[in-house]
Amino acid sequence: MTGKRIRHMVVFCLKHNQNSPETEKFLLDGKAILSVIPSVENFEVLNQISAKNEYQFGFSMEFSGRDEYDFYTAHPDHVAFVKQRWEKEVTSFLEIDLNGLS
Repeated sequence: MTGKRIRHMVVFCLKHNQNSPETEKFLLDGKAILSVIPSVENFEVLNQISAKNEYQFGFSMEFSGRDEYDFYTAHPDHVAFVKQRWEKEVTSFLEIDLNGLS
Protein backbone atom coordinates (compact mmCIF):
# COMPACT_ATOMS: atom_id res chain seq x y z
CA MET A 1 0.00 0.00 0.00
CA THR A 2 2.97 2.33 0.22
CA GLY A 3 2.50 5.34 -2.04
CA LYS A 4 -1.11 4.54 -2.90
CA ARG A 5 -4.20 6.37 -1.67
CA ILE A 6 -6.03 4.56 1.14
CA ARG A 7 -9.75 4.70 1.81
CA HIS A 8 -10.44 3.87 5.46
CA MET A 9 -14.03 3.01 6.30
CA VAL A 10 -15.71 1.72 9.40
CA VAL A 11 -19.37 0.77 9.68
CA PHE A 12 -20.80 0.42 13.15
CA CYS A 13 -23.74 0.20 15.56
CA LEU A 14 -24.12 2.34 18.64
CA LYS A 15 -25.59 1.37 21.98
CA HIS A 16 -27.86 4.43 21.76
CA ASN A 17 -31.20 4.55 19.96
CA GLN A 18 -30.74 5.48 16.31
CA ASN A 19 -32.35 8.94 16.52
CA SER A 20 -31.29 9.83 20.06
CA PRO A 21 -29.38 12.95 21.11
CA GLU A 22 -26.53 10.65 22.25
CA THR A 23 -26.24 9.20 18.74
CA GLU A 24 -26.23 12.64 17.17
CA LYS A 25 -23.56 13.80 19.63
CA PHE A 26 -21.36 10.76 18.92
CA LEU A 27 -21.55 11.32 15.15
CA LEU A 28 -20.96 15.07 15.41
CA ASP A 29 -18.09 14.63 17.87
CA GLY A 30 -16.54 11.95 15.68
CA LYS A 31 -16.56 14.29 12.72
CA ALA A 32 -15.31 17.28 14.73
CA ILE A 33 -12.43 15.33 16.29
CA LEU A 34 -11.34 12.97 13.52
CA SER A 35 -11.79 15.12 10.42
CA VAL A 36 -9.30 17.77 11.57
CA ILE A 37 -6.45 15.38 12.25
CA PRO A 38 -3.70 16.26 9.76
CA SER A 39 -3.57 13.77 6.87
CA VAL A 40 -7.33 13.03 6.94
CA GLU A 41 -9.04 13.87 3.65
CA ASN A 42 -12.66 13.63 2.51
CA PHE A 43 -14.10 12.66 5.89
CA GLU A 44 -17.76 11.63 5.76
CA VAL A 45 -20.35 10.53 8.29
CA LEU A 46 -22.69 8.06 6.64
CA ASN A 47 -26.08 6.55 7.40
CA GLN A 48 -26.51 2.87 6.51
CA ILE A 49 -29.56 2.33 4.28
CA SER A 50 -29.17 -1.31 3.23
CA ALA A 51 -31.20 -4.08 4.83
CA LYS A 52 -28.38 -6.51 4.00
CA ASN A 53 -26.46 -5.92 7.24
CA GLU A 54 -27.09 -4.72 10.77
CA TYR A 55 -24.74 -1.74 10.83
CA GLN A 56 -26.30 1.71 11.35
CA PHE A 57 -23.62 4.27 10.51
CA GLY A 58 -20.27 4.73 8.85
CA PHE A 59 -17.21 6.93 8.89
CA SER A 60 -15.21 7.16 5.68
CA MET A 61 -11.97 9.03 5.02
CA GLU A 62 -9.02 9.00 2.68
CA PHE A 63 -5.26 9.23 3.06
CA SER A 64 -2.65 9.99 0.42
CA GLY A 65 -0.56 7.00 1.47
CA ARG A 66 0.49 4.57 4.18
CA ASP A 67 2.54 7.10 6.16
CA GLU A 68 -0.46 9.45 6.40
CA TYR A 69 -2.72 6.55 7.45
CA ASP A 70 -0.24 5.45 10.13
CA PHE A 71 0.03 9.05 11.36
CA TYR A 72 -3.77 9.17 11.79
CA THR A 73 -3.90 5.82 13.56
CA ALA A 74 -1.31 6.88 16.12
CA HIS A 75 -2.50 10.48 16.50
CA PRO A 76 -3.40 11.30 20.14
CA ASP A 77 -6.85 12.66 19.18
CA HIS A 78 -7.72 9.43 17.35
CA VAL A 79 -6.39 7.27 20.19
CA ALA A 80 -8.35 9.32 22.75
CA PHE A 81 -11.58 9.16 20.70
CA VAL A 82 -11.29 5.39 20.45
CA LYS A 83 -10.60 4.99 24.17
CA GLN A 84 -13.07 7.55 25.54
CA ARG A 85 -15.96 7.21 23.09
CA TRP A 86 -15.64 4.34 20.61
CA GLU A 87 -14.94 1.57 23.13
CA LYS A 88 -17.80 2.76 25.36
CA GLU A 89 -20.51 3.52 22.79
CA VAL A 90 -19.97 1.23 19.79
CA THR A 91 -21.49 -2.23 20.08
CA SER A 92 -20.24 -3.74 16.82
CA PHE A 93 -18.21 -2.63 13.83
CA LEU A 94 -16.43 -3.64 10.66
CA GLU A 95 -13.31 -1.79 9.55
CA ILE A 96 -12.13 -1.83 5.93
CA ASP A 97 -8.99 -0.26 4.44
CA LEU A 98 -8.79 -0.23 0.66
CA ASN A 99 -6.50 1.08 -2.04
CA GLY A 100 -6.62 1.03 -5.80
CA LEU A 101 -5.16 -1.81 -7.82
CA SER A 102 -3.72 0.48 -10.46
